[in-house]
Amino acid sequence: MNEVVKRSWVEINLSQIERNYEIYKRSMPSGASIMAVVKADAYGHGDAAVAASLQKMGVTHWAVSNVEEACGLRKAGVAGEILILGYTPIDQLNVLEQYDITQTLISEGYAEAAAAARGKMKCQFAIDTGMNRIGLDAKKPTDCINTIRKYADKLNLNGLFTHLCVADSDNEVHLRFTDGQIAEFEAVADGLADLGLENIHCLNSAGGIWHKTKYDSLVRLGIMLYGLKPDFRNILPDGIVPGLTWKSVVSMVKKVKKDESIGYGCSYIADKDMLVATIPTGYADGYNRMLSNKGHVVINGNRAPIVGRICMDQFMVDVTDIPDIKMGDEVFLLTDSYTADDMAQKIGTIGYEVICSISKRVPRVYIRR
Repeated sequence: MNEVVKRSWVEINLSQIERNYEIYKRSMPSGASIMAVVKADAYGHGDAAVAASLQKMGVTHWAVSNVEEACGLRKAGVAGEILILGYTPIDQLNVLEQYDITQTLISEGYAEAAAAARGKMKCQFAIDTGMNRIGLDAKKPTDCINTIRKYADKLNLNGLFTHLCVADSDNEVHLRFTDGQIAEFEAVADGLADLGLENIHCLNSAGGIWHKTKYDSLVRLGIMLYGLKPDFRNILPDGIVPGLTWKSVVSMVKKVKKDESIGYGCSYIADKDMLVATIPTGYADGYNRMLSNKGHVVINGNRAPIVGRICMDQFMVDVTDIPDIKMGDEVFLLTDSYTADDMAQKIGTIGYEVICSISKRVPRVYIRR
């Protein structure tokens, strides 16, 4: 830790991410492969470091958001198939060929444009089974099948996939919806069996744990890889826990008298004489401003409530009941016991957003334990 300025930093436990991968893989059908979803800089954990670690574990399939992420992985030495899940401008298809990257065909129009550009990159068709985001409409299976056959001869097609949008819910309506998505996807895939497509996949983190399909040889592992829940109510397999801890320090401790205000907008008025600590982390670091006057941190094993508004670079906490607190004491913003999922519940969002929002100015420190 000597090389890291102890202001605000994130510790990534690569051993825990590897354990999460192993635990999840054991729950899959024998022979199933995992596609590690490392988009958004591996959900804020650092895609090159996470991929290098998982590559040693035998992972050969990767999913990213865009061409920049995909090329970054290749330049970092990541081998295997890299699938871009979203849009790439047609004039960038030559880059995908150069780096051996697989592109999602998001629509028939996109496939037509790719064929017209004589794109030779590997590609997979997205199938829309009800999310209404991208893909061919699975409610018209014959049209889907005909379109895919049309472009199978014109493009280097090696697969198709869909996304299950409520696979993390045990609500009866949502369970039926997910079953319907899987059935629609299977109908399209069955109609293309003779093409021998190598990669046919529809299971995400939640789907792979709680749903079944005949097309289960490849599972896209995203949020659970990092030890978080697709939905806050989910119970994860034993041993899957967060691989990320966010830390800061106490920069100053001061006394605040009763009826004095704290922070911007005088949004907090002390109801007693207090001891207040300043923490040098703020919303520019990705610490959500919505936590103002409602979040907490952990110092010396004690909860310290946030008082006043989160500033761009700092915020304040009540440490009145924490003994012997001083400048330089370590502060836990996210821990195993107060996870991004827990923080998200405070501000009405999801754990994904919390970890993806940690900014680049927060150093990532990689550890093993």
